[in-house]
Amino acid sequence: MRSHYSKKNTLLKATIKNIIVAFVYVAIFVSIITLLFSSKISQAISLINIVSSNTSKEVLSEVKIDLEHNKLETYPGIGDRYGTLIIESLGVNLPIYYGDSLSILRNGVGHSSFSYFPGEGGSIVYMAHNTRGFLRKLPEIQVGAKIQINTVYGNYTYTVDETKIIHQSEEDALYIQKDKEILMLYTCYPVNSIGHATHRFVTYSSLD
Repeated sequence: MRSHYSKKNTLLKATIKNIIVAFVYVAIFVSIITLLFSSKISQAISLINIVSSNTSKEVLSEVKIDLEHNKLETYPGIGDRYGTLIIESLGVNLPIYYGDSLSILRNGVGHSSFSYFPGEGGSIVYMAHNTRGFLRKLPEIQVGAKIQINTVYGNYTYTVDETKIIHQSEEDALYIQKDKEILMLYTCYPVNSIGHATHRFVTYSSLD
């Protein structure tokens, strides 16, 4: 009986050992693949994003703003494109969509529905992926750089006043003010991270 128990115990230990060894080999293999092909993976993701953006909705033409009261008279729907974000110093030219779902962010820049629109006089929150073809170069931006937002109802230029790296839980860092037009643009940080990134690179820009 004791011999039978000993054999089972030995077999169990051997199985656990084999599982641990296999796990270590898999971890090493994944690390090597990530190290060797991370740039290719990033390019593939960017290509998928570019293809997705080509099938997005057309720019709206019926969005209008009441310039006297700084309020939109008509608004885009969730997922509708209404403008373009341009950062010449970084070579960025991306479509802007209303909403910030994962499907929207596959196409370009997402606009938080809890924030204001350009020209309304309140804070604006935009975000986009950190892959190539999107905002991968955003951490290279300099204070004083210009960010151009061209919408179907008007064009707006913002100057970068500050940049900051924040934790994803720091919601106060994206505080919405109704009486101050600040453009907050962010992407995941660091830009070369694999998987979920816990930090964000944020630019704070004021309307010219």
